[in-house]
Amino acid sequence: MQRKNPIITGNVYHVMNKSIAGYQIFSSDVEYQRMMQIIRFFSYKGNLPKFSQFTNLSIVQEEGFEKCLKELVNEETKLIQAIAYCCMPTHVHLVLRQLRDNGIAIAMGNILNAYARYFNTKHKRKGPLWESRFKNVPVDSDEQLLHLSRYVHLNPVSAGLVENAHQWQYSSYGEYTAPEGISHPLCDFRDFINEQPSAYQAFVDDRAGYQRELAKIKKIALE
Repeated sequence: MQRKNPIITGNVYHVMNKSIAGYQIFSSDVEYQRMMQIIRFFSYKGNLPKFSQFTNLSIVQEEGFEKCLKELVNEETKLIQAIAYCCMPTHVHLVLRQLRDNGIAIAMGNILNAYARYFNTKHKRKGPLWESRFKNVPVDSDEQLLHLSRYVHLNPVSAGLVENAHQWQYSSYGEYTAPEGISHPLCDFRDFINEQPSAYQAFVDDRAGYQRELAKIKKIALE
């Protein structure tokens, strides 16, 4: 089936998917961390081992997932460039630039399938985990991208999970606001968003209250 918004190589997209029937698919730090590893791993193509085999290697467990993956992959084989992300209890937001034809489709297919297999095995569950095919919305300008990144990073605040975006560990917010503390950043956004960390933090925090109230209004409207 052809997508409403065809995905063009070189362009940036807001990519998202929800769990089926609002099922909670992330309930522990281990599950969130697993998803972020999966996103990192399947950003590449090429002659890679199976994800589960790679994570179980003794050298990976000793030296660290990110370090070992970096030694294994080649930047020229990248399918997607992650610009921002946020993993929520029932859904995932990603801001991605497609680097190769069909790159987002290939990467997302692998990401969603790999996490579903992991989750179903862990919880002794069968059947689909995701609501449908992932959704993709094109990002047409750097200004739109800047505001989109704020929206993505404020998702846990809007949902009432935390008071401030920096309290949520499972997004790229820290990569934007405290890059010196991130040993292995997942995102590469400087070609598009070049705000200083303090300025970006103020940009996001100034909107937190408004976005939280807007989320409440939307919830009331659906009741």
